[in-house]
Amino acid sequence: MHAGFQQEQKRLNGVMDVITEQIRQVESETSDLKNEVVNIRRHFWDEIKVNTDTFDDFLETIISLRQETQALSVSQSTYGHAAKRLATLRRMQAVPYFGRIDFLEEGYTAEEQIYIGISSLVDTIGEDFLIYDWRAPISSVYYDYEPGPAQYKTPEGKIYGQLEKKWQYMIRNGELQSMFDTSLTIGDDILQQVLGKGTNKYMQNIVATIQKEQNRIIRHDQGRLLIVHGAAGSGKTSAALQRIAFLLYKYRDYLKADQIVLFSPNAMFNSYVSNVLPELGEENMQQVTFQEYLDHRLNKDFQLENPFDQLEYVLTAANTPSYNARIKGIQFKASVHFFEAIKLYRETLEKSAMLFKDIKFRGKVIISAQQLTDRFYGEDISLNFYNRLEKLRDWLMSQIKEIEKMERLKPWAEEEIELLSNETYHKIHKYLAEKNGFAREEMADYEMDHKALIQVIVHQKLKPVRKRIQALDFIDIEGIYKQLFADPLWMQQQLGGEVPKEWEEICHATLQMLEAGKLYYEDATPFLLLQELIQGFQTNRSIKHILIDEAQDYSPFQFEFLKRLFPAAKMTVLGDFNQAIFAHASETGDFQILHRLYGEDQTDVITMTRSYRSTKPIIEFTRSLIANGEKIIPFERAGELPVLTEVKNHTELHQVIISKVAALQGQGYESIAIICKSAEESKTAFEALTQIESIKLLKYGSAEYEQGVVVIPSYLAKGIEFEAVIIYDASEQTYEDESLRRIFYTACTRAMHELQLYSVGKPNLFMKKALQENLIRIETCSNQGK
Repeated sequence: MHAGFQQEQKRLNGVMDVITEQIRQVESETSDLKNEVVNIRRHFWDEIKVNTDTFDDFLETIISLRQETQALSVSQSTYGHAAKRLATLRRMQAVPYFGRIDFLEEGYTAEEQIYIGISSLVDTIGEDFLIYDWRAPISSVYYDYEPGPAQYKTPEGKIYGQLEKKWQYMIRNGELQSMFDTSLTIGDDILQQVLGKGTNKYMQNIVATIQKEQNRIIRHDQGRLLIVHGAAGSGKTSAALQRIAFLLYKYRDYLKADQIVLFSPNAMFNSYVSNVLPELGEENMQQVTFQEYLDHRLNKDFQLENPFDQLEYVLTAANTPSYNARIKGIQFKASVHFFEAIKLYRETLEKSAMLFKDIKFRGKVIISAQQLTDRFYGEDISLNFYNRLEKLRDWLMSQIKEIEKMERLKPWAEEEIELLSNETYHKIHKYLAEKNGFAREEMADYEMDHKALIQVIVHQKLKPVRKRIQALDFIDIEGIYKQLFADPLWMQQQLGGEVPKEWEEICHATLQMLEAGKLYYEDATPFLLLQELIQGFQTNRSIKHILIDEAQDYSPFQFEFLKRLFPAAKMTVLGDFNQAIFAHASETGDFQILHRLYGEDQTDVITMTRSYRSTKPIIEFTRSLIANGEKIIPFERAGELPVLTEVKNHTELHQVIISKVAALQGQGYESIAIICKSAEESKTAFEALTQIESIKLLKYGSAEYEQGVVVIPSYLAKGIEFEAVIIYDASEQTYEDESLRRIFYTACTRAMHELQLYSVGKPNLFMKKALQENLIRIETCSNQGK
């Protein structure tokens, strides 16, 4: 063991002592603070004298209540910070730091040794940093430079200097296992070890192995929109999550985790990434799928198709008569042209075609839709659209007041009084007594006026009507959206050649769905957009940053909608168009369409071409499946060639898969995915493979990513990685159409160490190049499982 290693272990021992002492102190502090919070809660009302006899007494009560509430809030906040620090220190006990730079700042004669870990640590007297947080400005030198001239940004400006040396450490449970003097790249030795390991049910943080291009994403801080276009396995999601941790650190005084939203592809993915921020000592941001948002807004009015039902249709219904029209409809309704048509259609409503609903009370029409139409188009044409709606709403509220007066005279009001329960009667009595200035002790003396009682009853009964009017629920949005498809000629006149030739068939199918109270997934965002353009946008200004993963699956419509929904937010968008598996993807061949969201000057693009997930042979195979695949650079990690085995029938297929799974488990693999094209194929495969112990079927709605052997549709596997992947049936019959190339590529890129493909009959044509260039090994069934 060389002297340098011994010296580093000695320093590490000293750091471990400081961490242990700080844990002891913070544990004691946390315990005291917890007791203080419990005590304040327990005796909260003991300290407050509630007295409302006079105004001064009332004021004193309010001040006393506010002081106690403030004391509780401060104690809870202090306890929360202490508990968070304690959790971080305990994590640091295992791996206090992972890197070091020796940096000579310009104007100084001695270099400084900067040790880098997941959080900062100062010595016992609070003077010197023993460890710097990986997000600190100086730490960026570690990720961005090789030895030589280097610089980093601080709030005061740039600091220049010389990076003398860069070290990496492998530390486990306080013991220094190895150290590397790295001159060119971070992590080639350590990264090999990290990538060579197995996976588990959660994505891991990558702070010890952040690469230069990933660091650019993490610390990027200009403009409104950052677009990250990255190859499969390039670490874009990991980098984006570290980016959130960095932003929470840099702007900790005014950016909180609950002001950040991650839009992820499905609920299972939410579970998969839920560990990254807590591992770094940060709270998790809000996580949601776009479908959950659509459901929240629309499912009370419609039965809403979800994106995976739409995709399942695309993958399994190719032989049905209406298939081609549906595909063309999906593509057109996701396009910029349709977005512009919706905006144009809204403008036409200023002159005609607005539809309203009858306003009913007790089963009878009290104000007809025709009255509303006449009023909307008959008065104040000079006012803008929204002002006219406001004016119509004000007129309706005044009409309801008049109707209320008339309803008081009708027999039903008297009948309602007779049906009142004692409890309701006393509530109204109390309400009217208070309204007429009676104190609590005088209420029994109040004699309730019969007219006043009827007024309250009629007013309450009309409350739902007033509520609907306030919410502009008298506008028939559904009818207005239907109108868009009732006359196919209108769209053709507006957009000409941009409208698909199947438009009439598309219109007919859309109307059929709407009549049945259902909404195609491709109609959900356009419907919502039209509603917002008519009624005004429901914006959320509290959200400061949104992250959109698998962004290639979003349509231009959805991006425009999110921009309007979160007007105060910056946006980070991550995607890979080689994995654009939804039918509308052909309309959005790259992220160029996004540049118009905030303008070129507010938009930055970072492209990641190096892939880390898979071994070099797997990446060389998968990149041969797509156009321009040669731009993807594999990380130099050795492994076996992917294997293709042709089988005669499904019986033989299931026998060899069962055998292969056993062989993979024998090699120590714990995460094995059998990836199928669709949910339909997954169900068939799962039922045939039940003799594999603890095999699980993952489907849409699965809340948690599972370890072990799983059967999963290709589209649900996106964003997740597995130690070994088995492609259930890579035959020409299953992947028969060019439109399935991306879904096949996506499935194959999930593999980290082993990729096994089976084909019932001839293999698909996507693998032609790989077979010609010997990027895949052909095996016979007799070799399987050995």
